[in-house]
Amino acid sequence: MKNPFVGAGVALVTPFNADLSIDFVGLRNLVNYQIDNGIDFLVVQGTTGEAPTLSKDEKLKVLQVVQEENRGRLKIIFGVGGNNTSEVGTLLQNLPTDGLDGILSVSPYYNKPTQQGIIAHYKHIASCTSLPIVLYNVPSRTGSNVLASTTLELSKIENIVAMKEASGDFGQIMEIIMHKGEDFGVLSGDDAITMPLMSIGVEGVISVVANAFPKKFAQMIHYSMDMSVDAAKQIHYDLLPMIDMLFEEGNPGGVKVALEKQGIIQSHMRKPLYPVSGGLRSRIEAETLRILTQ
Repeated sequence: MKNPFVGAGVALVTPFNADLSIDFVGLRNLVNYQIDNGIDFLVVQGTTGEAPTLSKDEKLKVLQVVQEENRGRLKIIFGVGGNNTSEVGTLLQNLPTDGLDGILSVSPYYNKPTQQGIIAHYKHIASCTSLPIVLYNVPSRTGSNVLASTTLELSKIENIVAMKEASGDFGQIMEIIMHKGEDFGVLSGDDAITMPLMSIGVEGVISVVANAFPKKFAQMIHYSMDMSVDAAKQIHYDLLPMIDMLFEEGNPGGVKVALEKQGIIQSHMRKPLYPVSGGLRSRIEAETLRILTQ
């Protein structure tokens, strides 16, 4: 199965009202903001969507609203991951798949399985769905790294189509790209290094920053895909200070401030996530205005 997810993907935030109920009006605004500004595919209920703080029913309702607003215009990936292999498999078996194009599934976290354990986990969940699966390697959150050899072994499974790499390890990423089959894709999970990663063969990104700046970020990705290096590099360095700010006190606090400044959503988050400090908020708001008024 060939990887269908290339270009500029966005890991959608979940907007909340002041009472911390889900803001579905804001969510619809956000979906249209992405579509209208050149994003290629949407990712629903990844880490950026504050998935650990939502119930199963809330996650499915968010997916439903995104699908309704999207109206088939962009491909949609839904986050289904965990460290209980059997439970993840059951969730996939019971997941409504109409209007859904793929699954993003993070490597098991906290219990730190061996590489063989990671392979066994993904083999099981791949057998529980016919949808394309994008693996997700983020050692800073999971406590373990999916080695290149493990990714390459998993890439042989028919419906495992790509890896979202957020290890920051260029050597590991290049090893995957060197030895993978042509149908298997590698996507960036690090906004700050996406442009240089694309120069070595990464096919796209699942981005946080694109929530707030979809037009510029999508332009950078599309320039990179066209090998227009100078144009891509110009946007990369223009956005880099903002990217650093948005992750300075954790994700998605920063990017929600940038979205709130534009009137798209409010910046509320559910605990244990906590609002960014006043000083950082002021800097993000000022930089947002600078970027938007260029």
